[in-house]
Order: sequence, then C-alpha cells, then structure tokens
Amino acid sequence: MSGARVLLVSAIASGQGKTTVTAALARKLTREGKRVRVFKTGPDFLDPMLLQCACGAPVQSLDLWMVGLERSRRLLAEAVAEADAILIEGVMGLYDGTPSSADLARQFGVPVLTVLDASAMAQTAGAVVRGLRDYGPVHLAGVIANRIGSERHAQMIAEAMRDIPLLGTLPRQERSLPERHLGLVQPDEVEELDGILDALASQLNFNADAWEALPPVSLGEPLQEAVAPALLQGKTIAIARDAAFAFLYPANLDCLQALGAAIVHFSPLADEAIPKRADAVYLPGGYPELHAAALADAMRWKQSMREAHAAGLPIYAECGGMMALADSLTGIGGDRHAMAGLLPGRVIMQKRLAALGAHAWQRQDGELRGHAFHYSRMETELEPLARTVKHPTGQTGEAIYRRGSLTASYFHAYFPSCPQAAASLFLRESAA
Repeated sequence: MSGARVLLVSAIASGQGKTTVTAALARKLTREGKRVRVFKTGPDFLDPMLLQCACGAPVQSLDLWMVGLERSRRLLAEAVAEADAILIEGVMGLYDGTPSSADLARQFGVPVLTVLDASAMAQTAGAVVRGLRDYGPVHLAGVIANRIGSERHAQMIAEAMRDIPLLGTLPRQERSLPERHLGLVQPDEVEELDGILDALASQLNFNADAWEALPPVSLGEPLQEAVAPALLQGKTIAIARDAAFAFLYPANLDCLQALGAAIVHFSPLADEAIPKRADAVYLPGGYPELHAAALADAMRWKQSMREAHAAGLPIYAECGGMMALADSLTGIGGDRHAMAGLLPGRVIMQKRLAALGAHAWQRQDGELRGHAFHYSRMETELEPLARTVKHPTGQTGEAIYRRGSLTASYFHAYFPSCPQAAASLFLRESAA
C-alpha cells in the first residue's frame, strides 16, 4: 500500500465543528499540494457536498452497516492507492450509533482526530478528551481545539492535554457555514464559499510535522467486487437534479450505470419535462418545501409526470421526491401549494423532527439499506405496500407507497447495498 495518511475526524457530540474542521483541514492540505480524499461516515447528503468543494474530489459514504464492511474497505483502499491524505468525517459523537464512528476507526486501524469546541472550557478539555480516548478505547492521534479565544486559551488547552497531542487550533469564526433544518445550506447557495473555505484553512493552526509522523494505514487486499448483472442494459433513467432535488448518493448513480443504465438529468424547478427517451424516472430527496411555489407553477413538469405515470413508466420517489408528487405541500407558515398529484394526500412541514435513523427495506430480490431524515408528515388514506425496518431496533419504520407504476417513501435507499433490488425499482415488472 502507499504512504497515505488517514484520520477519522470525530467529536464528543454533534455541533462541535467536525464538518468545519474537516473542510478547513482538507482545503489546507490541498493547498499544500497534497492529493486529498474525504469520506463521510453514515448517511448524509449535505456535508459531502461541502467537503467535495473543500478537497476537489467526490465524497463517498463509509459505513459498516449501510455501505457494508467489504465495500467500505474497497472504497478506502482505492483512496489510499491514489491519495496522500484521507479524512473521514465521523457522525454524531465518536461512540454514538450502532455501528459507531469508533467501530469504523477500529475496524480499519484508522487513528482518530478529535474536534473539541473549547469556547467554554480550558483545563477541563483534557479530562473530556482523555475520557473520549479511553472509553473505547481508540487510537487517538490528537485534538483540534475549535473556537479558541486567544493564544493563552490555546496554551491552557495544550497543557491540559498531557500525553495527548494538540494538533491544531481554529479560532472563533466570524464567517461560518450557514445551516437550515436538515443541516448545512447547499454549497451552490453559499456566496463566496471558496473564500470561506480558504479563510478557514488559513485560520487553522495545524501541526504539519505531526501529520507527517502519522503511520500509513495498511488495509490489506480488499475482496473483489461482484460484477453487477446488466439488469438495466438499454434503459434510460431520467433523474431530477436541481436545488429542490439534490439529495443523491454519488454511489447510487455509479450503481445504476454499473447495472447498464444510461442517465439523463432534468430540472423540475426549471419546468423541464421528463426527457422523451426516458424508460424510468427517479426523483431523489431535497428541499421541495423551499421551492414549493416554483414547483406548483411548473406546469410542463407536472404534466409530464402525469403522462409518464399514465403510460406506466416506473417512477421512484424518495422523501422530497415523494413530497413533490403529493396533492399538496404545506409549509411551516401555513402556505399551501399544489404539487403533481400522483400520490393522494398532503404533506405538512413541521418544526419537530419526524424521523432520523438507519432503515432497511426487504424486497423480493434482497434488502435495500438506507436511512430516513425528515421534518414533514404525509397524510394519506393510501395503504402502504410495505414498511421499512429500523436498524438496529427492528421497529417498524417508513411506509412504502405504491400507486400504479409509482413507488414512493420517505426512505432514502443506498443502491449498492443491493443492486438487484435497486434495479427492480426501475423496471416495469418491478415487485416489492
């Protein structure tokens, strides 16, 4: 294996600044001429978009359950073979979830870099970080203290670490990455994003010598990936891609193409009709609630969806995609907009989180794994065709709706978890 250095970036909890620090470090290493690859642990769409802007390369998911052990090993090994520096942003706190970020780090022998919001502490930082290291334990390479107030503050943090290296500090940020209810704002909506990333990289005081001292990670030879059968050979799948429908795993596109499908994109927000050559339609998740008025006025798009449905084209709609196909969508402020009307019922936004977690959908041709994360509810008299199962509790999860050739759910599927099941979603003979 090559001499790539690998770090898993984690913290004691969400909100400590993992994404900010990962993006700042990725941009800093990139500016130093290193070939940088970044991964995101667990299900996420928004952080990978930002991290891709920071490092200049696509960001894939790593997860021992959703992605799977061998695929995660294969993705990591491919990155190690072509990069100098690899960063893996963890999910929530280091030990949160089943499996956790700590489980991933131990599985592949990856050292952990802890991000600590030190804005309201000094010496206590040492106790927090030592506990984080020893609880698992994990190989803790060091700490980056975020939101540092002064040089003296940084010195106190460093002294409190004792035998744990303080690898870097990042001061309180005047310009931070904006957020909304599902997480970070999409990069395309952030003005001067490159400037923000460059500023963060410049502000990050990082110990370059400590980075070079990290031992290279050796993963061994991963198992060869099974060749996907060409179940979608000759099929063209039209995928909605714009600011309202942007939540899509890059791996899903790769999987569909490996199955033989040709991909074309169209924009409902631009009132583009489904391309005539499409054999199936995929509406991924996103933020339809932020663009409900524009979608309501997109008459050409809505008519093409109705015609495709009447013609029996397979339509697969996830979360935001499903919301846009309901009869109506009501925002937090009570504004109601007419949607495409393929799925009887109404979607209502709410301030309280409706669902968050890992889910599996058992189909005739295998188990599709993925997740759910939404702030709305679907009110419909349509009986679900099936329901997902929550991981790891086994509790009943999200409803899967079927109406004619339309399959819709709040569930976001990770297609490589079962390519055969994914393919069947886009075939006319599809069955759940």
